[in-house]
Amino acid sequence: MDVHNAFLHGDLSEEVYMKLPPGFHSDKPGQGKVQINVLIYVDDLIISGNDSAALTAFKNYLSSCFHMKDLGVSKYFLGIEVARNSESIFLCQRKYTLDIISEIGLLGAKPANVPMEQNHKLSSSTSPFFTKVEQYRRLVGRLIYLAFTRPNLAYAVHILSQFLHEPRQDHWDAALRVVRYLKNNSVQGIILRAVSDLNISGWCDSDWASCPLTRRSVSG
Repeated sequence: MDVHNAFLHGDLSEEVYMKLPPGFHSDKPGQGKVQINVLIYVDDLIISGNDSAALTAFKNYLSSCFHMKDLGVSKYFLGIEVARNSESIFLCQRKYTLDIISEIGLLGAKPANVPMEQNHKLSSSTSPFFTKVEQYRRLVGRLIYLAFTRPNLAYAVHILSQFLHEPRQDHWDAALRVVRYLKNNSVQGIILRAVSDLNISGWCDSDWASCPLTRRSVSG
């Protein structure tokens, strides 16, 4: 839902507060209970829940309080694209990914097979300092947000984030390699299946004392 708010274009002198609509109260979800979740970003809302009638009543109540527009089933929100069928929901950031590649100027560059070299020495780099610090921070920040639907970027982003204060040329080159890796598959994302046992499967590959600075394991 999209809220048409005039107060977004000026300063408020009034007290602003929110209260639950009649018949609603905050509670922990449990079996047989109606649950409604509201995600709010400025004047845009995503509303979900386990009871369609309750969702309709809730949206009608909000519409009676504010000038709102129901945009229907969520398809795009904050750079995240949503596709669905009866079996699953697919989340990806294809346009956001292409925007990153275009902004850096690597649309014509050769794709990389992996986001980061296996035995990199970024922590001990002595290359010249990268002078465009804000550009480095912006790129890494965008990659952090992209990792929401691309968990395969987690390790590379974790490494690059360590040098936000004083990045060197090697760190910038490594960040560009991640961008070239994105060219391999810009539509990769996460599938949320309708039927799932909700069990989390994890694994560990400890790399004993691999960090050259702390001599500790990075992945384990």
